[in-house]
Amino acid sequence: MDKDTEGLFQKAKKRDPEAFMELMDMHMHGLYQTARAILHNDEDAADAIQDTILTCWEKLKTLREERFFKTWLTRILINYCYGILRKKKAVTYLDEVPEVAAPPERSNLEWKEALESLEEEYRLVVVLYYGQGFRTKEIAEILGVTDATVRTRLTRARGQLKKYYQEEVRRLR
Repeated sequence: MDKDTEGLFQKAKKRDPEAFMELMDMHMHGLYQTARAILHNDEDAADAIQDTILTCWEKLKTLREERFFKTWLTRILINYCYGILRKKKAVTYLDEVPEVAAPPERSNLEWKEALESLEEEYRLVVVLYYGQGFRTKEIAEILGVTDATVRTRLTRARGQLKKYYQEEVRRLR
């Protein structure tokens, strides 16, 4: 954590709402990427992020070392995301209306499609590693698995992405 972030963290821990919001703004993009990778839905991702921010505000004093803040924040988010998935599985929707989204940039759409082709355990590791910049050891702590498991999942995800892109190139020829 750099000096500016450390100062924000200390102010936020003392219940400074502006420092807390600035700290959250710094992590918002990564939170969104992680939630979206798990939930596949902007509304559910927004709900999970909102609950995460509220919990973080309420429990920030319990975090002893600020260097673990990003890992702690991400773990809270993942727990909320899985909670939303559990609730959705328990409910049967009779009249689901498909989402109609504005067309994103082509390269962004291609990356999202490639990510969607991965199994969830691989997709989450890819987003945390490449999108959030976590090291494999940190991802292992967040997910509650071994570092070797994270490295294996990354290797398999890379293989699946390679295969996906090779198939896309063949399809476009």
